Amino acid sequence: MKQYDVIISGGAMAGATLALALDQKTSGALSIAVVEAYKTDHAQHPGFDARAIALSHGTVETLKQFELWEDIQGVATAIEHIHVSDRGHAGMTEIACDDLAVGALGYVVELADVGRIYDQRIQANDNIDLLCPDSIVDLRRFEDRVEVKLNSQKVLSAKLIVAADGAFSPCCDAINLPQEQTDFEQVAVIANVVCQEAHQGRAFERFTATGPVALLPMSDDRMSLVWCLPPDEADEVLKLADSEFLQRLQSSFGWRLGAINAAGERSSYPLILRYRPQIVSHRFAVVGNAAQALHPIAGQGFNLGIRDVASLVEELAQQVADLGQYRGLSSYQARRREDRTATIELTSSLVRLFSNDWWPTRLGRNAGLFCADVLPPLKQPLLNRTLGLVER
Repeated sequence: MKQYDVIISGGAMAGATLALALDQKTSGALSIAVVEAYKTDHAQHPGFDARAIALSHGTVETLKQFELWEDIQGVATAIEHIHVSDRGHAGMTEIACDDLAVGALGYVVELADVGRIYDQRIQANDNIDLLCPDSIVDLRRFEDRVEVKLNSQKVLSAKLIVAADGAFSPCCDAINLPQEQTDFEQVAVIANVVCQEAHQGRAFERFTATGPVALLPMSDDRMSLVWCLPPDEADEVLKLADSEFLQRLQSSFGWRLGAINAAGERSSYPLILRYRPQIVSHRFAVVGNAAQALHPIAGQGFNLGIRDVASLVEELAQQVADLGQYRGLSSYQARRREDRTATIELTSSLVRLFSNDWWPTRLGRNAGLFCADVLPPLKQPLLNRTLGLVER
């Protein structure tokens, strides 16, 4: 049996960030094991695949605090302007970094790029052992420790285990940590596209009767598409020939970037809110998608998960002598309650408000977008969430 201070189940964005941030915050005082089922290869790894994600301004500041941003910045594309509109209607609002005196509203990164960077950082760190490919098959907790058995038959012991193993967390299931679900009855269609006009750091969120269409700026003037559709329509769109797919997307998104000329490989996943009200237990904590998996509207999910990671790191750094003390873990849960609740309510409300074409709702949301555009104070709560400038 090999002993560690912390075992992290899951080595994708949340788990790897946690390992590196915890090592930095404690000046290398802890021994950390990261158990990950997949090699860092975008063709296989579900957490470091070909998708792109948006890092908010607040997330970037957090990564800077943990000395992680410098490496990531080289593969990041700045978001300098966000355009929000309602298809077929007048309501719209815009957010520009110049108006807010920030260098960028956020950045877009490809998960595969960050996966390679994190893998290099972890491999070079003597305080972190990456056990990969491997997975936890048995988890037992005792008064002063937790023990896990791996698929490789290795046995590990630690003072604390952290579940960062995704929305279907096997570790959370192993201790019967309850999870609530809300099916939004939508599917996200994912692809990278190339448009006639250069994106110039612009991001777009366009609401339609069937769900939002988001385009995020990427390197080489590509755009990352997240197109939310009802399941039957998503199935149809995934089967279209490239020319038909582009035509359908053009009709939904419009012409703000000129013609949409090309699209890469398409993939999809169902949009279901998965939420665990309880994110701590005896010598056990939960972060990232294992704690909550959100609808992608407004790009809140990963940024919320990074705030989980940062809060947990700060709490653990205060109790290095015994990381599993329930006092510290309960403080972590209390710190995260308000932010988690507010962000989940915001994204769920936006889905309900902007994913239907009922005329009173349509009238109300267009009035809201118009007022937000001409009355800046009304826009501030959305700006704070967009920028990730929230209490944690």
